[in-house]
Formats: sequence, C-alpha cells, structure tokens
Amino acid sequence: MELAPQQLAILNRLQQGGFEIVAFPMYESYVGVRRGNCGALLAPAGSDNFTLYGEPSYLVAGGLSARTIQSDGHWFVRKKDKLEASPERTAELESFAAELVNALLPVA
Repeated sequence: MELAPQQLAILNRLQQGGFEIVAFPMYESYVGVRRGNCGALLAPAGSDNFTLYGEPSYLVAGGLSARTIQSDGHWFVRKKDKLEASPERTAELESFAAELVNALLPVA
C-alpha cells in the first residue's frame, strides 16, 4: 500500500501518541492500529487522511473481534475464542476508540 506524505505524518503522530502500527492478517488493504488490548483498521481517505474502517475492537487471540450479546452475557468473539465484555474491557475499548478518533482529527 502506498501512502502519501500527509498519511505517513498521521501514522507518525499516532505512534508518538502511543499507538502501534500493525498488520492484521486478512486486512492487507487497511492500516492496523493497536494499543494495549484494542485494535482498529484505518482506510486511506483521499491522499491526506484516514477514516476508521468498521469499529475499533477488543483483541481476542491477537485478532480483531466482534462484540456480541449471547444468552450467557456480553462477549468479544473471534472465531471460536471469546472474552467476557467486562466493564474494564469495555472501558478500555471506549477509551481507545475515543483517543484514536481524536488523534485522527486534522491538526491546524
């Protein structure tokens, strides 16, 4: 994937803010971002920005998960693995998502 200088500057700013740029298998067309136990996919938007692709998610078995409600509670699920969507995990994900969105805002 080729990125414009403005996009590389955004990724550098994310790294300086404590985010790690990673690759998630099966999502080669997107830039992966993670911090702690949370991750997200960024899609290039034009030549000077990124947008979130999907929603940020809690990492389960090293991969992006889906949040589900099942008869036995709320879970983060990836393939056959699942973690309880505890208040602590949910708070970590919400904080990650808010900080990532804020970090993607244009800098004046």
